[in-house]
Amino acid sequence: MEEILDYLLKPFNIERKEAKEFPPLVLAYIGDAVYELIIRSILVSGGNRPVNKLNKDATSLVKAGAQAQIIKLISDELSEEEFTIFKRGRNSSPHTMAKNASMTDYKYATGFESLIGFLYLDNRFDRALEIVKIGLDRFLENNDIGVKII
Repeated sequence: MEEILDYLLKPFNIERKEAKEFPPLVLAYIGDAVYELIIRSILVSGGNRPVNKLNKDATSLVKAGAQAQIIKLISDELSEEEFTIFKRGRNSSPHTMAKNASMTDYKYATGFESLIGFLYLDNRFDRALEIVKIGLDRFLENNDIGVKII
């Protein structure tokens, strides 16, 4: 089966680059979009609801504080390579900061996004989904935010 990234790049005649070639903040850049797409896909598939409700639920799951909690809850599930990628992202020096997050949460979220971006660019989308699933399950168990995931 063709992996999602190869499928997306093929019509543009662009060859996939090795995920290890990208710096942590570039991995976080794409990881942020991939994670948001996963969350939005889950929420939309949960049934037709007003867009403002979908956006509110998505925001509660993609904000830096939630991502920081998720990565802390799943760190024991990561391989040595995955943990190294996370740490590289967490320890990078972002030029901006989230509006409503502590610097610590923002750094952990950047590490989480770097990991998701790395897995996506390395054509390991299955693993990215597995990590998100475990993380969401644990996050929702520990937080009463009113969001239901099927």
